[in-house]
Amino acid sequence: MRGISAFGAGVALWLATATAGMTAPSLTVLCGVDEVWCAAMQKAYEAETGLEIAMTRRSTGDILNQIRAEKDAPTIDVWWGGTGDTHLQAGSENLLEPYQPAHGRDMLPWAQNFFAMSGGRSAGIYAGALGFAYNADLLRAAKLPAPTCWKDLADIAYRGRIQSGNPNSSGTAFTTLATLVQLFGEDEAFRYLAALNRNIERYTASGSAPVKAAARGEVLIGISFMHDAVTQKQAGSPLVIVAPCEGTGYEIGAVSIVRGARHVEAAKRFVDFALSPEGQATGAAAGQNQVPSNSMASLPLAAPDISLIKMVDYDFATFGTPEERHRLLKRFDAVLSATN
Repeated sequence: MRGISAFGAGVALWLATATAGMTAPSLTVLCGVDEVWCAAMQKAYEAETGLEIAMTRRSTGDILNQIRAEKDAPTIDVWWGGTGDTHLQAGSENLLEPYQPAHGRDMLPWAQNFFAMSGGRSAGIYAGALGFAYNADLLRAAKLPAPTCWKDLADIAYRGRIQSGNPNSSGTAFTTLATLVQLFGEDEAFRYLAALNRNIERYTASGSAPVKAAARGEVLIGISFMHDAVTQKQAGSPLVIVAPCEGTGYEIGAVSIVRGARHVEAAKRFVDFALSPEGQATGAAAGQNQVPSNSMASLPLAAPDISLIKMVDYDFATFGTPEERHRLLKRFDAVLSATN
């Protein structure tokens, strides 16, 4: 028994020593972009700095909910990616830490405007236009007309053939909701959403999931940001990408430091890297096609030219408030309940 006790004590001592010798990640990041880009950014940052980071991919709405839930004891240092209006909501709730990044002067005007709007709490890292894409092979087989406008999607011909994100979890889908309200007016937008709901096969948690499903031939039409559809098309899928005829909205993806972050200096270093030409180049390297915010960064060759797309004057200040988000989501949920 003494031998067993001595052995157990030795194992306990070894475990304690090994645990003490393990190094915890120097930074924790929640990532709101595509999983492939999350991994590429983590690899690039670790190679650049020699620091280990913990990177987790989540949908934008889920990230906001986690940061809210942890506001008194944050476990996250940086929120990287995801729609800017959601970052603005977090900033208005005093959940983010102001920081003046190293590359601020190199930012394009839309990114500088966004930074000022956020009170210096969030920096724009990319921009992308909203739209939808359809699978040309499925469209041909079903002998259906090609949709070119938002209102086309409410046609009974597409019953059960469309996927969209759920705005309660997806920043992309909330941008869609806010875009339709700004395009059509609120009451007409919700009448349209009620009609569209009858054609929705599934609401996804992730905003890029609908065009990925369309690319795989699982559904005819996916509503997402156009750059996500471009990535799928580049991979060989038979997608046709549509900028809706009525006009469309856009996102500014952002990066923010969480208020109360445990690794503030490392978080600042990450933000600086995310805004550098090298950090922004990780998007194109990962097959992503957003427009980078740094004027010194190279534009991905297949990135949609947002200057040629009919765009709404997206009101980030209004749709970036918690009150407006909560009100619109409540009305959206009521519409779904009434039409399902």
